Amino acid sequence: MVSPLLNDRYELGPLLGSGGMADVHRATDRLLDRQVAVKVLRDVAGDPTDRARFTSEARTLANLSHRGLVTVLDAGIDEQHPFLVMELVEGRSLARALDEGPLGADETARVGAELAATLAHTHDRGVVHRDIKPGNVLLGTDRRVKLADFGIARLIGDTVSHTRTGTAVGTAAYLSPEQVRGEQVTTAVDVYSLGLVLLESLTGERAFPGSPTESALARLHRDPVVPGTLDERWQRLLVAMTAADASARPSAHQVATSLEELRTPAEPAAQAAPPRDDHTAVMTAPVAVTTQVPAAAPEASDAPETSGAPEEQPRPARVPGESFPDRAGAAIAHAPGRLLARAKTMPAHQRGVAGAVTAILLLVLVAGLAAGEDEPADQQRGPQQEQRR
Repeated sequence: MVSPLLNDRYELGPLLGSGGMADVHRATDRLLDRQVAVKVLRDVAGDPTDRARFTSEARTLANLSHRGLVTVLDAGIDEQHPFLVMELVEGRSLARALDEGPLGADETARVGAELAATLAHTHDRGVVHRDIKPGNVLLGTDRRVKLADFGIARLIGDTVSHTRTGTAVGTAAYLSPEQVRGEQVTTAVDVYSLGLVLLESLTGERAFPGSPTESALARLHRDPVVPGTLDERWQRLLVAMTAADASARPSAHQVATSLEELRTPAEPAAQAAPPRDDHTAVMTAPVAVTTQVPAAAPEASDAPETSGAPEEQPRPARVPGESFPDRAGAAIAHAPGRLLARAKTMPAHQRGVAGAVTAILLLVLVAGLAAGEDEPADQQRGPQQEQRR
């Protein structure tokens, strides 16, 4: 029977969760007057070896400082019951969240990226979690993602077995093949388990359902099914993470990088922007050179209505680019050459009169050409004015 007051300091409150080896309570730290979470290990007897193992694990966890880890605040033993005091994370577990359905790709990438970064931190410090599962992932109300329950964590290279004979350490549904076979664990087991957690977060279903025995043995005969409906990047990542060959799996660092990339969605709008710019250029540029002005001009006049350009901007589009310069040039080129030639041979007092006559004639010709172009322009302007009404 666990005392409701551990070491005369931690007053146990409601049960927050219960696992195969421990119970987690909400508790009050009477000394510092704060709310904490206290994990009391049930299956650790008063054996000196077990106590030494518990103390070693507590010290290891205390040395792991990362935003994605539940911080260990204290440890002790009360009436043969070792306990850990940890920060209290307000929120719910990933397991509870999945009871409501899949997370979706974006949220799975966010949660997965933070978990992978946390695992990379622990792996770099020689610690393998060995029990990655939705129940050990805490989703804080502040959107923080915390990895909890390092109770069965193991140091890399530790060859001493602390488990009962014939007992598989971990949760059957998320064990790696090498864990099921009882082989030496490496950091790759955490990557495999995380892959199964991500797959479940995307699909809402466990990759290996069934009884613990059925679930554990299933992965020895087949790989988890990765739906072909998932994004190809997700498919490649999940297949790699859950490879039967541990050496073929990516590291936690690589997984974190891949998931961060998946958190950045493709932006089709940004890709579509250049065609819109090109469309505008095509609308304006050909107007100055095309001979099919009546067909092109309404498009040019429509463009400012959608882009917000000044109304005066479409005016050049309504002037036929080829015909106006060519006809004006023809008028100048075909000006009465005889008058110009004769003006050179006239006496000085007559040149002014001839020059004036020539200038008036040119003005009349140009004015006539301009008057001839006004009518199509006005007709093109009509639909535009109707549109603006």
